[in-house]
Amino acid sequence: MRPLVLVLTLGWTVLLAFFFANVEIQIEGAAGWAANLPTWRIEHHWLLDIFWGGRPMTGYHAWLFPCMGLFFHFPLIFAGRWNWRAEARVFACIMLFWITEDFLWFVLNPAYGVAHFAPRYIPWHIHWWGPAPSDYWVSLSISAVLFWLSCRRPKLKA
Repeated sequence: MRPLVLVLTLGWTVLLAFFFANVEIQIEGAAGWAANLPTWRIEHHWLLDIFWGGRPMTGYHAWLFPCMGLFFHFPLIFAGRWNWRAEARVFACIMLFWITEDFLWFVLNPAYGVAHFAPRYIPWHIHWWGPAPSDYWVSLSISAVLFWLSCRRPKLKA
């Protein structure tokens, strides 16, 4: 992948996250993690601790996450070309999108802002490592590795 394409991909992903953060602010207001939405919730389950960071599973999120995954895969379907590098890039973009969108939800939300980006104000982010939820660090690390893998040139066979 050429450097300009990588920069455009990252920039576009952040732009999408900015727009969707604003959409979610309009939907949720100050009540994050669909707290006041008319949706079903599973508050506690051991699988939520493993795969969901201990947060509740909601009907809102059960539909939203796969929907975004399908949106990010659309260019592969539209172009009719799929390969492992493209799939790695799609997953890297999805992970970058969700972490950026989540952070921007707090930064742009009038009920929070950067000053309230802390564990005492955000009960649905249970695990924090320093200044950010542990999900951010893990997902950004995996995203970086996936971007790196997607940009590696294939080895030429001798």
